[in-house]
Amino acid sequence: MRNQRFDQARPLVTLGIVAAAWLILPVATRTFTRATFFEFTAPLLSGASRMRDLQQYWALRLHSKNDLIEAGRDLARVNASYELSVQQNSEMQAEIERLEHLLNLPPLPHYRFEAARVVQRDFSGWWQRLIIRKGENYKLKVGDPVVFDGGVVGRIAEVHSSTSVVELISSPGLRLAATLEGDNRPVSYQGGVNPTFGPARGTVEFIPLDVFIAPDSPRRLVTSGLGGIFPAGLAIGQIVAIEPSTDGLFKSGQVQLDSRLSELTEVTVLVPQD
Repeated sequence: MRNQRFDQARPLVTLGIVAAAWLILPVATRTFTRATFFEFTAPLLSGASRMRDLQQYWALRLHSKNDLIEAGRDLARVNASYELSVQQNSEMQAEIERLEHLLNLPPLPHYRFEAARVVQRDFSGWWQRLIIRKGENYKLKVGDPVVFDGGVVGRIAEVHSSTSVVELISSPGLRLAATLEGDNRPVSYQGGVNPTFGPARGTVEFIPLDVFIAPDSPRRLVTSGLGGIFPAGLAIGQIVAIEPSTDGLFKSGQVQLDSRLSELTEVTVLVPQD
């Protein structure tokens, strides 16, 4: 009878011994083991991502010629608008350089734009992180900002040989300096605890008392450029509600993030250049 009870409890005892040994191991050993396991599974994740891209390619090949012609027309319109934006951007960049030289100001930071496909999202931490298909092989570094056409995605938290882990803007561990659009006074933004399949939200603190926001007229929250990570002017989200903080000196509120964050398939990493 005693042996039968021991046999039933053996898996739990083994699990307890493994957990205790893992806690006793030095931090360096645990970090090396975790990184080794990630590098071992990275080719599987990248391979599955490339298979999905190939499947989507062949699915698009099945479209009719009329669909392709219509898509080509839409793409031509988009390219025309982008060409105009590129010309305007070049003119603005030349004006900025002229003013920097005239006022003897230090140059603004320059970035190399590195597009990367999204490999995987962790369902247990849907709003915390995602994995992209580029890493040390494209000279990405921890802390590099990640963006998309809607604004901020997050920042690089881990870099491996061919993949990287991105900490999302919705993660509670990400905090950055921001400003309300049209107001240069800095405020503090931090990600929130979000449900897996619910809308992503964050929190904003240290809003001046003279700022008023109604639910039917939200204010846009953008990066301030302070801290040296994210360039100024990138969209974070919409401030939908604010209320006085407990100390009565400032206000705090909720930030509604872009809904497209939940369906990203490609992002852009801003790699700082000296």
